[in-house]
Amino acid sequence: MAESALMVGAGSGLSAALARLCAKEGMKVGLAARETAKLEPLLAETGAKAWACDATVPEQVTALFAAAEGVIGPPDLVIFNASYRTRGPVAELDAEEVRRTLIVSAFAGFLVGQEAARRMSLRGHGTIIFTGASASVKGYAKSAPFAMGKFALRGLAQSMARELQPHNVHVAHVVIDGGIASPARGNDRGPDAMLEPDAIAANYLHLHRQQRSAWSWEIELRPWVEHF
Repeated sequence: MAESALMVGAGSGLSAALARLCAKEGMKVGLAARETAKLEPLLAETGAKAWACDATVPEQVTALFAAAEGVIGPPDLVIFNASYRTRGPVAELDAEEVRRTLIVSAFAGFLVGQEAARRMSLRGHGTIIFTGASASVKGYAKSAPFAMGKFALRGLAQSMARELQPHNVHVAHVVIDGGIASPARGNDRGPDAMLEPDAIAANYLHLHRQQRSAWSWEIELRPWVEHF
């Protein structure tokens, strides 16, 4: 029986690379985003299905998983790839923008992780991967809200990994320590200065395929020229 993968927070970058790779591997692919029109070229390319979902709303997340199970089957792999950020000096930050950063980056991750855990624990298998960032482990000046959200998401992943491992559910967190290459993103540091989406996707698939005697709960990915 073919595996299935559900990606929440889908877009044209990393999520698209993940969708292509999973489809190539023979998986049934589901994509969720607040607006799905932007995904139409990717759907045509991969045969993936898409659902509109605001991952910060519990009822919408529950409905997403129910709808996805009816079309692609119970997800064997769930990837949370949504984030939001606001920047600026702490004294000048807008409180509502900070709240939104935390809700999208961390609370939505909890909602998606919870729904995945409920279903995977009952089946006794599955992989849940959370996409982190440099800010998951290092707070930068004028970027406190993003660090707060990503630190929280990392803590969620670590707690879930310890709780769900005995149920044969693999939870992992990926620290993306560097910029992700895209045609729309300028790069004046050379071809090795940014992470290639396909290379990141290959690591996600590796996490999903890891034999359970040697599971990783976290990996860091960065260009070899990146300082850390």
